[in-house]
Amino acid sequence: MEPAAAMPSTPRWNVERPFLTGRFHQEVKGTSRLAHDSHSVGSNEAIGCYDASVQELIVIDDLLSALVGIEGRYISITRIRGKDDEVSFQIDASMDLTLQEMAKRIFPLCQSFLLISQFVESRSQFKNGLVNHAFAAALRELLLDYQAMVAQLEHQFRLGRLSIQGLWFYCQPLMVSMQALSVVIQKASANNYTGSAVLNLLQSQAKAMAGDNAVRSLLERMTQRANNAYLGILERWVYEGVIDDPYGEFFIKENKSLLKESLTQDSDAKFWSERYSLKDGIPSFLANIAGTILTTGKYLNVMRECGHTVQVPVSENSKFMSFGANHHYLECIKVAYDFASGELLNLIKEKYDLVGKLRSIKHYLLLDQGDFLVHFMDIARDELNKQLDEISVEKLQSLLDLALRTTAAASDPCHEDLTCCVERSPLLKRLSDLELHDTVSDGKGSEEPVSVTGLETFSLSYKVQWPLSIVISRKALTKYQLIFRFLFHCKHVERQLCGAWQMHQGVRALNSRGTAISRSSLLCRSMLKFINSLLHYLTFEVLEPNWHVMHNRLQTAKSIDEVIRHHDFFLEKCLRECLLLLPELLKKMERLKMLCVQYAAAAQWLISSSVDILKMEEPSRDRSEKSKPWKSRGLSQGMMLTTRNATVMDSIITFEKEFSTELHSLGLILSNNAQKEPYLTHLAQWVLGVRSNP
Repeated sequence: MEPAAAMPSTPRWNVERPFLTGRFHQEVKGTSRLAHDSHSVGSNEAIGCYDASVQELIVIDDLLSALVGIEGRYISITRIRGKDDEVSFQIDASMDLTLQEMAKRIFPLCQSFLLISQFVESRSQFKNGLVNHAFAAALRELLLDYQAMVAQLEHQFRLGRLSIQGLWFYCQPLMVSMQALSVVIQKASANNYTGSAVLNLLQSQAKAMAGDNAVRSLLERMTQRANNAYLGILERWVYEGVIDDPYGEFFIKENKSLLKESLTQDSDAKFWSERYSLKDGIPSFLANIAGTILTTGKYLNVMRECGHTVQVPVSENSKFMSFGANHHYLECIKVAYDFASGELLNLIKEKYDLVGKLRSIKHYLLLDQGDFLVHFMDIARDELNKQLDEISVEKLQSLLDLALRTTAAASDPCHEDLTCCVERSPLLKRLSDLELHDTVSDGKGSEEPVSVTGLETFSLSYKVQWPLSIVISRKALTKYQLIFRFLFHCKHVERQLCGAWQMHQGVRALNSRGTAISRSSLLCRSMLKFINSLLHYLTFEVLEPNWHVMHNRLQTAKSIDEVIRHHDFFLEKCLRECLLLLPELLKKMERLKMLCVQYAAAAQWLISSSVDILKMEEPSRDRSEKSKPWKSRGLSQGMMLTTRNATVMDSIITFEKEFSTELHSLGLILSNNAQKEPYLTHLAQWVLGVRSNP
């Protein structure tokens, strides 16, 4: 709402010169309007001194004055103490009782006139808003008609054709209508209503008077006149996306402190949901369609931010002229919404190629086309193996650019939007920081790597420009990055195990049956099967099917909000099915991957030691058979070989037991959760397959 200081003030002369307002009768203190008129015969005498016929003429004259808020000779107007908006009419007690009763019947109409006049004057000030201005203008027109009627009655009185019964007859039809308006005015004044509150009050009072057609029609007419100002604000918002609301009456507010740039910078950016939002006090006749009205203007504003001046085509038929029973305004809003929604959706889909951008993000962050990643991991291996504080992000970026230029990714026009970054914490810690899940406490503390390297914290980012940042916001990109980090580390584990497997294949020529090498080979194959099963589940069981479902839904989406919902649903579903929202399972996976990496790192020592033992056993056996002098030396060397072989075998058995225990524990958790999380069924089958077929 605009600050009060920014509103024009009411000129002081409008208050200081009371005869320009409707309050002059309160400013002039006197017994009557003729108290100082020396030509007023008998003005100081009690009215009871006159005959009844003369009293009637005097009373009619005073009543005609009272009907327009002016004191008479024997009818005075006094303000009720403590109630500035209420006045009372006093009558000379010596008046004929019949005339007194007739006069008292007309007094409520006089009071209503004064109340309405005062409301018109007060609500015409700038600070009360456009709806009050329009309502006051409608009341002013009504008062002009009322005053014209009083003037006509006075004319009839001057011609001697008006009796007090006739005056009551002509005033009676107006009595209920003016009192109904007085009720509305008193409630509006007591609660200082503005804007939609005035409209709701008028509409509810009109419904309450459904049994009186004349009063209901009057209140509906007042509602319509007051509503015209509000509909003007609404029309500009729906057709142009502009809030022209100088007094803060509209039910949509704009938060100018929220900028569109925040969508690409802040994971908690609320630009789309809070730049324009609904306020309290929505008019009752717009309550069911307020969300559509808000969305229509938001869409038009997005296009304006893109440099496209788009305005909903307006014709005479599309003007918001009425909110009556035909509900024409609902049709106009629906047409405007369909136009704005279609234009924005076409703009984002066609000109800014939303689907193409999403597909590009899928290639890189969901590893849909991972040839560039293989090359990158080869050339950036040394840098990624460094500790966090020693990594050069600039060097990683140059290596990433080289990998992109020398692989199939070079043909993608969006590959230049890809950048690399290094997070400051491992995946589990990052998920907890984002409050995507709570860390599971098992009494052992969090099992984070002792030394965190770039392999655990490396991630890719993507440059997204407005207006695509509405859909692919910083928050959405963060979710993509979480999935990428999990996949990237799985790929790293797979590469390490493949290296260990190649070393095993290199010693196949040796007779290793029953040795540590053969047992290590079986363990390596089981670990490879586990990590390959996990990657197969993540890519072919989760990411690909969900992507195709989202892609099909985007083709049939009718608005940008539907697109945002489908995209957010896709990311949430992928996060959950990739176990990133299931901390217990994710910790087991991380533990298993850590065992695989530790084993792969120890594989070279295990295999080389086993090969040395095999090579040393053969000549030792030959020498011990050829001559006895060698026997004692052979026994000593044999004991050494046996000890070394036992050490290697113990190391392999330790890895084997730990891996088997963790795998068994993971299988139990998956089996227990598969009923409430059906997507875990396939993963459970893969894991059980690894255990049953090592």
